[in-house]
Amino acid sequence: MKEKKFSFGTFMQKYAVVAVWIVLIIVYSVIMPDTFATWNNITSMLSSKAAVAVLSLAIMIPLIAGDYDMSVAANMTLTSMMVAIMNVWWGFPIWIAIILSLVIACLVGAINGLFSAILDINPFVITMGMQTLITGMVILISNSTTITGVDTRLVSAVYSSRIFGISPIFFYMIIITLILFYFFTFTSAGKRLIIVGRGRNVAKLSGINVKRVRFLCFVAAGFFSGIAGVLQLGVLGAASTNSGLNYLMPAFAAVYLSSTVISPGRFNPWGCVIAVYFLVTGTTGLSLMGINSAVQDVFYGAALIIAIVVSVSVERRQQKREIKTILQQGKSDGGKSGAIDGE
Repeated sequence: MKEKKFSFGTFMQKYAVVAVWIVLIIVYSVIMPDTFATWNNITSMLSSKAAVAVLSLAIMIPLIAGDYDMSVAANMTLTSMMVAIMNVWWGFPIWIAIILSLVIACLVGAINGLFSAILDINPFVITMGMQTLITGMVILISNSTTITGVDTRLVSAVYSSRIFGISPIFFYMIIITLILFYFFTFTSAGKRLIIVGRGRNVAKLSGINVKRVRFLCFVAAGFFSGIAGVLQLGVLGAASTNSGLNYLMPAFAAVYLSSTVISPGRFNPWGCVIAVYFLVTGTTGLSLMGINSAVQDVFYGAALIIAIVVSVSVERRQQKREIKTILQQGKSDGGKSGAIDGE
């Protein structure tokens, strides 16, 4: 077997975002050594946006299977609000409130899966409708108020305590990422999900129950968006009617950027995490420089557009390579068979 030669182009394709991220860190550190390049700022970035990373992982799961779930940010907000209502208004113990709220988040995912996967209705339309529905429900059940006074044990377990100076939420996010990385890399269920995303007809011919896989992806998206809601509640210590909605664009941008990192052409967990903190680094630096907050939205929007364009181009390039390889193998096999027939 021939050893694979090192390709600088392939290397840059995998780690270009990481390289730009490092350059950003260096530039901001040189410009703002007393504000950006401090341990407090670093730990703040790692901790404050970990919930966004978990939300991006929630988006990633159905997206790998070829489906969009636009309701995850609203589901995140709903979970956060339900935990606060159950704990503060109804007096439920915090852990019971969390479990019940996560069940509701999974139910939202199951409804999305029922309409999108089982009944085969456009998932983008269904989940957009679900997002609007949930947003209205959150406003109604909360009376448009911000609920404070959540059990301090949740705040301590998620944010206020420190491990090596970093809030526990960051390590929870890393654990979730490790679990999903293991699932997609080493389990047959994860590989079936990837096959469904690459081609549903091929997956059906392989004996995969495509509808069930897609349905479970929406349930998983609901569960992890609920986890993101619980974590964000622990960070803020309060629930508002729009606590998660502002994270939809950054999370989607991170997911699409993930397909340009580590495994080009594929959405992947570690790529999501790297992309989230790449975006966070960019916006934090702009904020510390005193640039208008609206520029941050421009940054996220531009990152999303660029990520989608790069993701599609990488995917098309890989498809061309695969077709070329198949054609070359076909010619090779044809030549061999011709030689055999000539004998």
